[in-house]
Amino acid sequence: MDARLRRVNKEIADCKNDKTSRIAIELVNDSPFHLVGSFNGPEGTPYEGGHFQVDIVIPDSYPFQPVKMKFITKVYHPNVSSASGAICLDILKDAWSPVLTLKSTLISLQSLSARQNLGIPKMQKWPGKGRLGEDEQRRGARRSGNGGVDRAHVDQFEALGFDRDKVIDVLRRLNYRGANVANINDDRVVEELLK
Repeated sequence: MDARLRRVNKEIADCKNDKTSRIAIELVNDSPFHLVGSFNGPEGTPYEGGHFQVDIVIPDSYPFQPVKMKFITKVYHPNVSSASGAICLDILKDAWSPVLTLKSTLISLQSLSARQNLGIPKMQKWPGKGRLGEDEQRRGARRSGNGGVDRAHVDQFEALGFDRDKVIDVLRRLNYRGANVANINDDRVVEELLK
């Protein structure tokens, strides 16, 4: 077994054995070099309650070259491209060090959502919107990890005992967003959830 494979397997095991960071990693097509990492949005941030997935590709020269990561989950953040999920984070580029691990890098991504690295934004303007103020960024962040549906609406139906993923799926299908919320009766949402 080569050194890269040994190291990656150890890092995957470290992530799976760590119950405190709430970082998860899964193999894609049984390959230890293509992974999906996931984590919950940090408490006390607009991302709280969201669940975020990241596509991870381990390059041939790992750990001497950084892992390639991009968000699978749509994320509203100035350092994340809303079109591609590309992440503007120094440790994924010039500040990478071989001492960094999959776990430490995912934790850095998780903490990125608690702060905005406005010095080097990936997204200076958001598509069709131009620059967004802090309130618009917070509203977008609240929708992150919930399929574009505001977390308050997801929480409302989840509190009735429905599975969160099913609630998000139904609300997305019904386009239960923005001004359209007023056009959709809550009873209709419940009917769809009961199917």
